[in-house]
Amino acid sequence: MATKMITFFLLFFFFPLLHFTPSLSQTIANTTAGLQGDWRLLQASVGISAMHMQLLPNNKVVIFDRTDFGPSNLSLSNGRCRFDPSDTVLPTDCTAHSVFYDFGTNTYRPLTIQTDTWCSSGSVMRDGTLVQTGGYNDGDRVVRTLASCVDYECDWVEYPRYLSVRRWYATNQILPNGDIIIIGGRRQFNYEFFPKLSPQPVWLSFLRETADESENNLYPFVHLLPDGNLFIFANVRSILFDYKQNIVVREFPRITGCDPRNYPSSGSSVMFPLDESIEPLQVEVMVCGGAPPGAFLSAMRRVFMRAISTCGRLRVTNENPSWVMEDMPTPRVMGDMILVPNGDVLIINGATSGTSGWENAQDPVTRPVIYHPNGPDNYRFSVMQPSQRPRLYHSTAVLLTDGRILVGGSNPHVTYNFTGCKYPTDLSLEAFLPPYLAPEYDSLRPKLMDIDEIITYNQPFFLVFTVPNYLKMGVLSVRLIMPPFNTHSLGMNQRMVVLKGIRVSPVDFDAYRLSGIGPSTAEIAPPGYYLLFIVHAGIPSAGMWVRVQ
Repeated sequence: MATKMITFFLLFFFFPLLHFTPSLSQTIANTTAGLQGDWRLLQASVGISAMHMQLLPNNKVVIFDRTDFGPSNLSLSNGRCRFDPSDTVLPTDCTAHSVFYDFGTNTYRPLTIQTDTWCSSGSVMRDGTLVQTGGYNDGDRVVRTLASCVDYECDWVEYPRYLSVRRWYATNQILPNGDIIIIGGRRQFNYEFFPKLSPQPVWLSFLRETADESENNLYPFVHLLPDGNLFIFANVRSILFDYKQNIVVREFPRITGCDPRNYPSSGSSVMFPLDESIEPLQVEVMVCGGAPPGAFLSAMRRVFMRAISTCGRLRVTNENPSWVMEDMPTPRVMGDMILVPNGDVLIINGATSGTSGWENAQDPVTRPVIYHPNGPDNYRFSVMQPSQRPRLYHSTAVLLTDGRILVGGSNPHVTYNFTGCKYPTDLSLEAFLPPYLAPEYDSLRPKLMDIDEIITYNQPFFLVFTVPNYLKMGVLSVRLIMPPFNTHSLGMNQRMVVLKGIRVSPVDFDAYRLSGIGPSTAEIAPPGYYLLFIVHAGIPSAGMWVRVQ
């Protein structure tokens, strides 16, 4: 019955699109891409396993792993080697642990990391530079930067002992002034800033209070809210936090069921799109998946408890907010939640039993699901085509400029292990193509032709687009997406803003001029680079980079 209900919803959701193209019924009879998406293998191996990923404004994805497991399968260029006497496995290492991946040409090149980046965090600054923080061993207090360069000369730059304390499993968030707040980490119940504001971190008792015998409060979920405060979720609790005054403004109800959602129980979270065309502005957070209490310790004994199948929605702007729970089609731990351009949420990767950690999960979930936040009750989840590759611990996924989802990683072992194990280390990259990329929707797909590269707060902007079969302005929207830093089921800094004041006028055959108003405040859209998409009848254009300031 559940399968029939999901299939019915898929047909219901896309039915309004079907009658616009006369031959579409024949097309759909020959393909399911428009209903369940599609998969493409991009690279069988890039030499490293993708533990961390970030899309940069140069249309390249930086990928990196850890350095303390031995050699990777990719040599550093020009005979270079890394010399690190603190490395516990390989002090002299001539292999790469990071790459630049150019998805336009499907090529990659090695980058050089000196100190250990295991389980670290990151954010992209307003100038497009990736600031990566922390890690393990000699890398736990290091800040590293990588420029969004257009040539092939840039590489990692490291600043040893820049951080006040070790940051391992911490979370980063871009702030309205463009600075970065770095929150938590293993046995770090505090936060600090980049650039550094003080030699000492600031205590946050909430992080200590949410630690249990398995921790379950690492990589806390953090979302910057339009009022300038932070929503912080750890374990089963969440708060509204004024980081400037170090004050908990309010505590929200515990998530229904009281099942842990943070590492190592590893659920995931997104903030729904901030739609400025709707007043008053509504803010809603969603948390999905995780593992029940005791699951991590049980997995250490090789007993794998069933993962959590629920998602919770919390409208934080309500006067008396409460969690509204829904069931996913399948339980999931270590899933990644990605905002896609049409406002849906893709949930991908993970397992149905166990937790994060070495060899701690079984039963991979190879089918992504798409969640439609505004769909009818009980019909919000759509099940997608399965991948042929399990993506378990240390897998990642990010949105690309063209609307595809780049998927990589999965290494549930202490070292790279390719034989004699149930789930070998995976060095490949795949692309998942959501249904909106199916060719049967090409007549509705807009194409950006000319755009203002800088969008100023609360000021008009202009662009020109084409679309073969323009319907009406009521099904058109302009959306900004800040691409996340993805690792360990967490998309740091991820956010979408739906812009207001949209007006459209024809300029030529199938070409249109659009005007709109930039984001109202830096609290709604922190300064920096965003992907701008036009969405027409649920079908997005490819994105173009703009800078919000």
